Amino acid sequence: MLEQKINDIKKQVAQAISKIKNSQELFDLEKRFLGRKSEFTDILKGLKDLSQEDRKKIGELANRTKNEIAGIILSKKQELSGAVDLGKEKIDVTLPGYRKGIGHLNPITTVQNEIMDIFTSMGFEVADGPEVETEFYNFDALNIPADHPARDMQDTFWLKQKSGEEGLVLRTHTSNVQIRYMSAHKPPFRIIAPGKTFRHEATDAKHEHTFYQFEALVVDKNISVANFKFIAKTFFEKFFGRELNIRLRPSFFPFTEPSFEFDISCAICGGKGCSTCGHSGWLEIGGAGMVNQKVFEAVGYKRNEYQGFAWGFGIPRLAMLKYKIDDNRHFHSGDLRFVKQF
Repeated sequence: MLEQKINDIKKQVAQAISKIKNSQELFDLEKRFLGRKSEFTDILKGLKDLSQEDRKKIGELANRTKNEIAGIILSKKQELSGAVDLGKEKIDVTLPGYRKGIGHLNPITTVQNEIMDIFTSMGFEVADGPEVETEFYNFDALNIPADHPARDMQDTFWLKQKSGEEGLVLRTHTSNVQIRYMSAHKPPFRIIAPGKTFRHEATDAKHEHTFYQFEALVVDKNISVANFKFIAKTFFEKFFGRELNIRLRPSFFPFTEPSFEFDISCAICGGKGCSTCGHSGWLEIGGAGMVNQKVFEAVGYKRNEYQGFAWGFGIPRLAMLKYKIDDNRHFHSGDLRFVKQF
């Protein structure tokens, strides 16, 4: 008798499901046949009163039928919600797909990553520091006091502060990272400090008020200009993928003594002379020099105990040389036509 009841419930569900038109009707049907007060639930509750043999037989049939009814209801629910039946849906695999856009690294980022890869392969550590810096780390510790004329060349973006507080400035170079690193470490060490810098510059094809800079610092007992020339030559040859020469010219920086500008043989013409290098065969890259002992004293080192060299250059200039970019303003233009070329 119970077997017949169970089979009848299954038939009733199969007949009623075809007439369901919306989710509310489907909910009512599920409640009617599988709810707590349904006839099916009463049958399951009554299994305890049956003999062991009948309980096993009827229990297996009831559970199997309940699962079948639940499957019928689920299929109808998917049908009403617009779910795709993969067994019936036809897909034309010959139709063209939809191409998703992929982001592009700015060439500045690409070049900076390449610089870091080359220097870390030579045993250098990458150091970082804040872009909003105190006057001490950005100027004073680098032998650039408030009345020094070198500050005129870096008249930049100051933050408002209360009277008596130390001035805060958007860093004008990544040399602040060198000062912070030396204040916390004892030689020997060799580090690089790439990052964003800010200066009060007139924007043109070769200058920007916001740009990325790279600096390197090596400090030990016996470091000389020869060490600098070897490391610089090794780096530029790896970066441009060809043999190059290094040339030093006397210059002045408050934080180095002696100081010099350094050039590399033109990576475009191989030193023969072209429009890029002004037909001189040389490209001016950046500044360098032996660290001034006053800088070592400012970070707590004993005078003349250590020697070291520091050098730096603008990352955009290297990117412009490597990718033959004619205008520095392209890097921050936000023009996807430019970025997608790289």
